[in-house]
Amino acid sequence: MASNTSKTARASVRAGQAGAGGALSVLGEFKYLIPLNNGKNAYVRNLTNGKTVHLRTDSEAFVEEIRTLAGAGHAAKIRAELGALASAHPDHGWDATEKRLVEAGVFGES
Repeated sequence: MASNTSKTARASVRAGQAGAGGALSVLGEFKYLIPLNNGKNAYVRNLTNGKTVHLRTDSEAFVEEIRTLAGAGHAAKIRAELGALASAHPDHGWDATEKRLVEAGVFGES
């Protein structure tokens, strides 16, 4: 069966699929946190083990998952995401979530 797509279009699709890796990406930037339920829960995407976990943002498991990512060198990007979520959704408590993570020493400060 003959293909109706151009050689350039097929090459573009292949290039896009090669870099995708199944990760949620916005303008090429990997998202670690996918907010759910007005900030009470979140999917946390972990680049170190390739898993995505569903956690309550006030749980110890959430703190430990973020600690793992921060320890792997992703702290600055996660803090930026938390700041962006707090700005975009000020009533969802992302600023309190970030404060709790800082108090727990997740980002290497206390």
